[in-house]
Amino acid sequence: MVAWLRGVRLPDPELEADENGLVALGGRLEPDLLLAAYRAGIFPWSSDPVITWWSPDPRAIFDLATWKPHRSVRQSIVRNSWHFAVDRDFAGVMRACAEVTPDRPGTWITPDFIGSYTELYRRGHAHSVEVYEGDLLVGGLYGVAVGGFFGGESMFHRKTDASKAAVAHLVEQLNAGGFQLLDAQVPTPHLERLGATLLSRREYLRRLRIAIEVPARFGAPIQARTP
Repeated sequence: MVAWLRGVRLPDPELEADENGLVALGGRLEPDLLLAAYRAGIFPWSSDPVITWWSPDPRAIFDLATWKPHRSVRQSIVRNSWHFAVDRDFAGVMRACAEVTPDRPGTWITPDFIGSYTELYRRGHAHSVEVYEGDLLVGGLYGVAVGGFFGGESMFHRKTDASKAAVAHLVEQLNAGGFQLLDAQVPTPHLERLGATLLSRREYLRRLRIAIEVPARFGAPIQARTP
């Protein structure tokens, strides 16, 4: 039976997750609890009518050592003269990720999520990548950083390939900053098309325990991108 979350005690996902990866219900989106959850391999995914906490098996990740963007994405970056920023408009990226679109008729990113993750951003534990065409924000993503771990939360695009370009810049950013694990959470066909790979929950948690102890820097200078 899935546990109800009380206080700050988090269930052990290896022992208490159900067959779908649901670990717990309830609790509040408090920054300290969120950070404890990410350190334990757990993340919140919805809050209506209550918060749900997840640790899927298998887990989707982007392998920082081997992942490369498709050539068409690099071509889109050059053709559209896109440029990138990090942490310039964190709240704007979250709001864009929450927008209803034909491909996304609903969202789990409620005002409570935006408020809590914006506080993590203020504390230096949440970050955004933005893709700009001129002054126009055309794509981006955001996520949570703990040590050498980065948990990708959501992405959006207003131009074709812009979210893929954001992923490409994120991978460059994380490699430059010494990160070791890029979590993509729940496996989906879309993530697999982007190049995500799968890990068992046990292997993911093993790598997570190592990654969160590694000092890393988000926002480190990156090498010039090759054409």
